[in-house]
Amino acid sequence: MPRVSRAEAEIHREQITEASARLFRERGINGVSVADLMGAAGLTHGGFYGHFESKDALAGVAVAHAFEQSVERWNRRIAAAPDDAARRAVLVDKFLAHRSMKDVGMGCPSVSMAGDVAREPATAPIRTAYLDGLESLVQVLASVEQGADAAAKRAAALADFATLAGALMLARATEGAPLSAEILAAARARLAPAPAPTPAPAPARRKTRQA
Repeated sequence: MPRVSRAEAEIHREQITEASARLFRERGINGVSVADLMGAAGLTHGGFYGHFESKDALAGVAVAHAFEQSVERWNRRIAAAPDDAARRAVLVDKFLAHRSMKDVGMGCPSVSMAGDVAREPATAPIRTAYLDGLESLVQVLASVEQGADAAAKRAAALADFATLAGALMLARATEGAPLSAEILAAARARLAPAPAPTPAPAPARRKTRQA
Protein backbone atom coordinates (compact mmCIF):
# COMPACT_ATOMS: atom_id res chain seq x y z
CA MET A 1 0.00 0.00 0.00
CA PRO A 2 1.55 3.35 -1.00
CA ARG A 3 2.47 5.81 1.72
CA VAL A 4 0.41 8.98 1.87
CA SER A 5 2.10 12.31 1.39
CA ARG A 6 2.64 14.77 4.21
CA ALA A 7 -0.15 16.95 2.81
CA GLU A 8 -2.54 13.99 2.73
CA ALA A 9 -1.54 13.01 6.27
CA GLU A 10 -2.33 16.54 7.47
CA ILE A 11 -5.72 16.43 5.77
CA HIS A 12 -6.46 13.08 7.42
CA ARG A 13 -5.46 14.45 10.82
CA GLU A 14 -7.82 17.40 10.33
CA GLN A 15 -10.62 15.02 9.33
CA ILE A 16 -10.08 12.94 12.46
CA THR A 17 -9.99 16.05 14.65
CA GLU A 18 -13.16 17.49 13.11
CA ALA A 19 -15.10 14.24 13.39
CA SER A 20 -13.89 13.67 16.95
CA ALA A 21 -14.82 17.18 18.09
CA ARG A 22 -18.38 16.49 16.93
CA LEU A 23 -18.71 12.93 18.25
CA PHE A 24 -17.16 13.67 21.64
CA ARG A 25 -19.71 16.45 22.12
CA GLU A 26 -22.58 14.25 21.01
CA ARG A 27 -21.71 11.02 22.82
CA GLY A 28 -18.95 11.75 25.32
CA ILE A 29 -15.40 10.44 25.31
CA ASN A 30 -16.26 7.02 26.67
CA GLY A 31 -19.21 6.66 24.32
CA VAL A 32 -17.03 6.71 21.21
CA SER A 33 -14.41 4.14 20.16
CA VAL A 34 -11.37 4.75 17.99
CA ALA A 35 -13.11 2.75 15.26
CA ASP A 36 -16.13 5.08 15.52
CA LEU A 37 -13.93 8.14 15.22
CA MET A 38 -12.01 6.85 12.24
CA GLY A 39 -15.18 5.70 10.54
CA ALA A 40 -16.76 9.14 10.99
CA ALA A 41 -13.63 10.64 9.43
CA GLY A 42 -13.90 8.26 6.48
CA LEU A 43 -10.63 6.49 7.35
CA THR A 44 -9.60 3.01 8.41
CA HIS A 45 -9.11 2.05 12.04
CA GLY A 46 -5.50 0.98 11.53
CA GLY A 47 -4.32 4.46 10.56
CA PHE A 48 -5.23 6.10 13.85
CA TYR A 49 -1.89 5.70 15.62
CA GLY A 50 -0.07 7.26 12.73
CA HIS A 51 -1.73 10.54 13.74
CA PHE A 52 -2.27 10.34 17.52
CA GLU A 53 -0.47 8.37 20.21
CA SER A 54 -3.69 7.67 22.11
CA LYS A 55 -7.38 8.45 22.31
CA ASP A 56 -6.64 10.73 25.28
CA ALA A 57 -4.21 12.75 23.17
CA LEU A 58 -6.83 13.07 20.44
CA ALA A 59 -9.43 14.15 23.00
CA GLY A 60 -7.26 17.10 24.01
CA VAL A 61 -6.80 18.19 20.39
CA ALA A 62 -10.48 17.68 19.54
CA VAL A 63 -11.76 19.65 22.53
CA ALA A 64 -9.35 22.50 21.79
CA HIS A 65 -10.68 22.51 18.22
CA ALA A 66 -14.28 22.57 19.45
CA PHE A 67 -13.55 25.61 21.62
CA GLU A 68 -11.80 27.33 18.71
CA GLN A 69 -14.99 26.88 16.70
CA SER A 70 -17.04 28.45 19.49
CA VAL A 71 -14.67 31.40 19.91
CA GLU A 72 -14.78 32.00 16.15
CA ARG A 73 -18.60 31.96 16.18
CA TRP A 74 -18.73 34.35 19.15
CA ASN A 75 -16.34 36.81 17.53
CA ARG A 76 -18.27 36.68 14.27
CA ARG A 77 -21.54 37.39 16.08
CA ILE A 78 -20.31 40.35 18.08
CA ALA A 79 -18.53 41.88 15.09
CA ALA A 80 -21.86 42.78 13.50
CA ALA A 81 -23.37 44.36 16.65
CA PRO A 82 -23.23 48.14 17.10
CA ASP A 83 -22.23 48.36 20.78
CA ASP A 84 -21.32 46.28 23.82
CA ALA A 85 -24.91 45.97 25.05
CA ALA A 86 -25.98 44.59 21.67
CA ARG A 87 -22.93 42.30 21.52
CA ARG A 88 -23.70 40.82 24.93
CA ALA A 89 -27.37 40.44 24.02
CA VAL A 90 -26.61 38.50 20.84
CA LEU A 91 -24.28 36.12 22.70
CA VAL A 92 -26.97 35.42 25.30
CA ASP A 93 -29.66 35.02 22.65
CA LYS A 94 -27.69 32.56 20.52
CA PHE A 95 -26.41 30.51 23.47
CA LEU A 96 -29.91 29.97 24.85
CA ALA A 97 -31.62 29.47 21.49
CA HIS A 98 -33.54 26.26 20.81
CA ARG A 99 -31.06 25.39 18.07
CA SER A 100 -28.20 25.46 20.58
CA MET A 101 -30.02 22.96 22.77
CA LYS A 102 -30.64 20.58 19.87
CA ASP A 103 -27.34 20.83 17.98
CA VAL A 104 -25.10 19.17 20.55
CA GLY A 105 -22.47 18.08 18.04
CA MET A 106 -21.71 21.65 17.01
CA GLY A 107 -22.65 23.34 20.28
CA CYS A 108 -20.44 24.85 22.93
CA PRO A 109 -18.10 22.23 24.45
CA SER A 110 -18.20 24.03 27.78
CA VAL A 111 -21.60 22.39 28.26
CA SER A 112 -21.36 19.08 26.41
CA MET A 113 -17.88 18.16 27.69
CA ALA A 114 -18.11 19.37 31.29
CA GLY A 115 -19.09 16.01 32.76
CA ASP A 116 -16.37 14.12 30.90
CA VAL A 117 -13.71 16.64 31.85
CA ALA A 118 -14.68 16.58 35.51
CA ARG A 119 -14.03 12.83 35.64
CA GLU A 120 -10.58 13.04 34.02
CA PRO A 121 -7.34 13.36 36.04
CA ALA A 122 -5.76 16.79 36.32
CA THR A 123 -2.93 15.76 34.00
CA ALA A 124 -5.20 14.61 31.14
CA PRO A 125 -4.80 16.62 27.89
CA ILE A 126 -8.52 17.26 27.80
CA ARG A 127 -8.37 19.14 31.12
CA THR A 128 -5.81 21.59 29.77
CA ALA A 129 -7.74 22.02 26.51
CA TYR A 130 -11.00 22.63 28.38
CA LEU A 131 -9.45 25.13 30.77
CA ASP A 132 -7.79 27.11 27.97
CA GLY A 133 -10.93 27.04 25.82
CA LEU A 134 -13.21 28.14 28.63
CA GLU A 135 -10.86 31.00 29.45
CA SER A 136 -11.01 32.15 25.82
CA LEU A 137 -14.82 32.29 25.88
CA VAL A 138 -14.87 34.11 29.22
CA GLN A 139 -12.52 36.71 27.79
CA VAL A 140 -14.81 37.30 24.82
CA LEU A 141 -17.81 37.71 27.11
CA ALA A 142 -15.88 39.98 29.50
CA SER A 143 -14.98 42.25 26.58
CA VAL A 144 -18.67 43.11 26.06
CA GLU A 145 -19.73 43.48 29.69
CA GLN A 146 -20.69 46.93 30.88
CA GLY A 147 -18.27 49.13 32.81
CA ALA A 148 -14.64 50.17 32.66
CA ASP A 149 -13.12 48.10 35.48
CA ALA A 150 -11.51 44.96 34.05
CA ALA A 151 -11.86 42.92 37.25
CA ALA A 152 -15.56 43.76 37.56
CA LYS A 153 -16.16 42.89 33.90
CA ARG A 154 -14.43 39.53 34.34
CA ALA A 155 -16.48 38.76 37.46
CA ALA A 156 -19.67 39.62 35.58
CA ALA A 157 -18.62 37.44 32.67
CA LEU A 158 -17.91 34.49 34.94
CA ALA A 159 -21.32 34.79 36.59
CA ASP A 160 -23.07 35.22 33.24
CA PHE A 161 -21.26 32.29 31.67
CA ALA A 162 -22.09 30.04 34.61
CA THR A 163 -25.75 30.95 34.15
CA LEU A 164 -25.62 30.33 30.40
CA ALA A 165 -23.85 26.98 30.63
CA GLY A 166 -25.89 25.76 33.58
CA ALA A 167 -29.16 26.70 31.94
CA LEU A 168 -28.32 24.95 28.68
CA MET A 169 -27.10 21.84 30.49
CA LEU A 170 -30.28 21.59 32.57
CA ALA A 171 -32.51 22.37 29.59
CA ARG A 172 -30.94 19.50 27.65
CA ALA A 173 -31.31 17.15 30.62
CA THR A 174 -35.03 17.98 30.91
CA GLU A 175 -35.81 18.17 27.17
CA GLY A 176 -39.40 17.23 26.42
CA ALA A 177 -40.71 18.51 29.74
CA PRO A 178 -42.14 22.02 30.24
CA LEU A 179 -39.34 22.66 32.73
CA SER A 180 -36.79 22.69 29.90
CA ALA A 181 -38.32 25.73 28.21
CA GLU A 182 -38.88 27.39 31.59
CA ILE A 183 -35.19 27.10 32.43
CA LEU A 184 -34.11 28.73 29.16
CA ALA A 185 -36.71 31.49 29.50
CA ALA A 186 -35.72 32.22 33.10
CA ALA A 187 -32.02 32.41 32.23
CA ARG A 188 -32.77 34.68 29.29
CA ALA A 189 -34.90 36.97 31.48
CA ARG A 190 -32.15 37.14 34.11
CA LEU A 191 -29.33 37.85 31.67
CA ALA A 192 -31.15 39.99 29.11
CA PRO A 193 -34.23 41.48 30.78
CA ALA A 194 -36.67 43.35 28.60
CA PRO A 195 -36.21 47.11 28.83
CA ALA A 196 -38.65 48.97 31.03
CA PRO A 197 -41.42 50.63 29.04
CA THR A 198 -40.92 54.30 28.36
CA PRO A 199 -43.44 56.28 30.38
CA ALA A 200 -45.94 58.25 28.35
CA PRO A 201 -45.31 61.97 28.35
CA ALA A 202 -47.48 63.97 30.71
CA PRO A 203 -50.23 65.90 28.96
CA ALA A 204 -49.36 69.53 28.35
CA ARG A 205 -51.01 72.03 30.68
CA ARG A 206 -53.38 74.41 29.08
CA LYS A 207 -52.42 77.99 29.63
CA THR A 208 -55.08 80.12 31.29
CA ARG A 209 -55.51 83.69 30.34
CA GLN A 210 -55.04 86.10 33.17
CA ALA A 211 -57.67 88.71 33.78
